[in-house]
Amino acid sequence: MNKRRQNLVELAYKHLPRNYAPPDDFVLEKGSGCYLKDVNGNMHLDMLACYSAANAGYGNIAVIRAIQKQIAKGLVCNANCFWEEQKILFARDLAEFCSNFGLSGFDIVLPMNSGAEAVETALKIARKWGYLRKNIAADKAEIICCENNFHGRTLSAISMSTVAQYKNHFGPLIPGIKTIPFADIAALNAAINTNTAAFLVEPVQGEGGVIIPPSGYLAEVRRICNKSNVLFVLDEIQSGFGRTGKMFACNYDGVSPDMIILGKALGGGLPISAVVGRPEIMDVLKPGDHGSTFGGNPLSCAAARASLRFMRRYRPDRRAAELGFYFKNKLKGIAAKSPHIKEVRIIGLWVGIEVHSTSPRAHSFCELLYKEGILCKETRKYTIRMSPPLTISRKELDFALEKIQKVFT
Repeated sequence: MNKRRQNLVELAYKHLPRNYAPPDDFVLEKGSGCYLKDVNGNMHLDMLACYSAANAGYGNIAVIRAIQKQIAKGLVCNANCFWEEQKILFARDLAEFCSNFGLSGFDIVLPMNSGAEAVETALKIARKWGYLRKNIAADKAEIICCENNFHGRTLSAISMSTVAQYKNHFGPLIPGIKTIPFADIAALNAAINTNTAAFLVEPVQGEGGVIIPPSGYLAEVRRICNKSNVLFVLDEIQSGFGRTGKMFACNYDGVSPDMIILGKALGGGLPISAVVGRPEIMDVLKPGDHGSTFGGNPLSCAAARASLRFMRRYRPDRRAAELGFYFKNKLKGIAAKSPHIKEVRIIGLWVGIEVHSTSPRAHSFCELLYKEGILCKETRKYTIRMSPPLTISRKELDFALEKIQKVFT
């Protein structure tokens, strides 16, 4: 092991908890475009993009300039005790962006820091809405979610999870949660009762293995929620901003939820998230009900505004649709010749490669791909997921395909 890398890995083992288990083969130092460089100077094609947080690639000049401009002002944080320019302009820009891409009437933007924090925010809004607007009895509000979901790792989020490791030894869990099978309309109908405040769902289950529901599923969800006076809440933290070949995955079914949870790519690489919804829902929050010291901080808001402008101009959704179609056809060809690949699932530039249970686990294939200069990550036991920056070129995809073919055939 290279001395510098070895020293850093030793420091990591000494000072960082083991809630993550990155490979010890490399320590990242720099990023440019779709590539990451480790401390030894080795280049790796990033086919993960920080789970879609780096959709705009590394070193995006528009985002960098916005960050530099805001830093030069000296105002990079504001504890929300006072109005602040960038937060106000960010809220306006994101509301307009949503309206321009199929989410009309989404005028209220509540900025937070992480996706999980935004999920918590949406749950609080949904519960209070249930008590004030639906007259649910005190402390009886229920949230319906789906099996195999991933909404974060806070206590509320793991209370919704069906993965045992996420929950073991972290109880007692949050009450008022019902889980149903994903993309099961009959199960949703059966689960709703007078205490149901909201149905929270991912339009595509990313952590679950890039599980894509049938066409029309979200439209049926919208119909049922309307009929039952239940809030329809979409978690588009990973799927939003072009990843699926549409700017928002719900655009495929031509529907709007009541609230949408956004994050990751929103900040162009900086931490920022948001819950966006209609005024008649979002206005249940009153001063003192909710907040976050760094939520909507000027630096992240400036970066997010630049990220939104970048997406308007370069349309990553169209790029993901075009290159995703190309990538899918090539991957299907590789899968047909591979003794290991059971199924390829792809929507836009979001890929799940599921291997047979008789083959090595997904983690082993990711390690082989690391050695070939391709960065990706497994999810569950048998699925390799890929979500490259949406700035990736066809030439770079061809390089990835060459390495995928080598590893799987």
